[in-house]
Amino acid sequence: MNILVTGARGFVGKNLVTELKNQGFENILEFNSDTSIALLDEYCKKADFVFHLAGVNRPKSTEEFMEGNFDFTSILLNKLKENDNRCPIMVSSSIQAKLDNPYGKSKKAEEELVLSYQKETGATVFIYRFTNLYGKWSKPNYNTVVATFCYKIARGEVVEVNEPSANITLCYIDDVVRELINCLYDKPTVQSGFCIVPQQDETTVGELEKTIRSFKESRKDLSIANLDKRLEKNLYSTYLSFLPEDRFSYPLKMNVDQRGSFTEFIRTPDRGQVSVNVSKPGIVKGNHWHHTKNEKFLVVSGKGVIRFKKVDSDKVIEYFVSEEKLEVVDIPVGYTHNIENIGDSDMVTLMWANEPFDPENPDTYYVEV
Repeated sequence: MNILVTGARGFVGKNLVTELKNQGFENILEFNSDTSIALLDEYCKKADFVFHLAGVNRPKSTEEFMEGNFDFTSILLNKLKENDNRCPIMVSSSIQAKLDNPYGKSKKAEEELVLSYQKETGATVFIYRFTNLYGKWSKPNYNTVVATFCYKIARGEVVEVNEPSANITLCYIDDVVRELINCLYDKPTVQSGFCIVPQQDETTVGELEKTIRSFKESRKDLSIANLDKRLEKNLYSTYLSFLPEDRFSYPLKMNVDQRGSFTEFIRTPDRGQVSVNVSKPGIVKGNHWHHTKNEKFLVVSGKGVIRFKKVDSDKVIEYFVSEEKLEVVDIPVGYTHNIENIGDSDMVTLMWANEPFDPENPDTYYVEV
């Protein structure tokens, strides 16, 4: 199948082409602003499907709206007609086609041109009125406010929010690509005569800025985005794609003493806390118990023994653990417990607790095993 993609290096085009290749499509005809019109003619001869994503939304002058949106679409459709090619064509429009502004007028004119082409040739046409799209490979100060916020916040630059209460509808690029591939198989989502991406999220500009800023702060407070919320999960993925290449990593506070170290890695209000514990050979840590706090220990390097004793009993229970057989040991409430490094090298243990440590309510009581 020969698939023509105009605007193949743009935000949507790059994501679409990449996923088409992931799914095994090999004959992808990529057209960009620097591709010759002669090559477009060749592409229009053999295309079996057209994704028309090329367009202009941030021109230097308003005249470029019509040139980049209406005029080029006219050239594309004429090439298809000249080659007697009535293959299906997907056209990227915008919700702004309903508005009375230069960009909206150019997209509305483009829609009417495409519908006229459909009536004249009988070709199948899919017009998508996209809302505010966001995701990886978008451009700040060009594609979307999400890209602008992510880029600036990740770099500590000033972000101006003029109307924080203004509503905004967002649509994630992976959902867009999934819908476009459905369209390729003639299974588009249609609403009120136009094709849409059904997965959309509503928020305000102020909340959007606040959410993205929380991702930057999460490196300090060790929090994690609420991945149960689609918008927050997708915004976090997008934010990470805008990190400067020299800032992928960030330091953690290591609590170091002669016994080894203890370092918090992740803190969440609803999924607990994850830490990394390093113990020197022969060192015993713990000897305490909890009322409600519970933990999971996983030794990933070295060799050790985890000992338990009910607080009202003298019976000691032992679990031997090592890197040779990774297994999680639950730490029940009401049992005092400790962990000893019985190997010859440092022992590394991943520790999860069901709640972040609260110094005002530690729920930790010293009793030797």
